[in-house]
Amino acid sequence: MQGVVKAFDPGTGTGLILRDTDLGELELAADALEGSIFRMLRPGQRVVFDVNDEGLATRLRLGSESDMGTPGY
Repeated sequence: MQGVVKAFDPGTGTGLILRDTDLGELELAADALEGSIFRMLRPGQRVVFDVNDEGLATRLRLGSESDMGTPGY
């Protein structure tokens, strides 16, 4: 899935992602940044992610414009 970071607290590692498809909010899983290039997130940052069995955003990664289906790429 793809979305945008709505909020992130670097102290606790908690945050919210807005899903592109329906603007639904997903909380970050505790392991969301493990193994990724991210140390912290900023509001408005575009990310690609998976959704785990609990409905939490996990495995955050950076996507290219072509990965995000941006018109013209």
